[in-house]
Amino acid sequence: MWQPKAIYISENGTVAADRLANGHVEDAERVMYLRTYLGQIQRATAEGYPVKGYFLWSLLDNFEWAEGFTARFGIHYTDFATQQRIPKLSAAWFKELIARNALV
Repeated sequence: MWQPKAIYISENGTVAADRLANGHVEDAERVMYLRTYLGQIQRATAEGYPVKGYFLWSLLDNFEWAEGFTARFGIHYTDFATQQRIPKLSAAWFKELIARNALV
């Protein structure tokens, strides 16, 4: 039976069709993805799996080898022309999750 001492989840996230509209990005599908994924991590720890860390991928939209600059992965929208960074709905959600230290 597999009994790891520690499990760290690194670079977990999802691509979404993020669109900047009126200075905001409403990436609800990313929020739902993260909420579902973190719920399963919570379940795993309740079942005794030693999950010790989780690292969200990615903080910023950036260049990806397979997608170039066309896909959006970050929780902050990057305007590649100006380099302005705009927090998405998912950034606000993740910030609140961290502040509460709870998934509700």
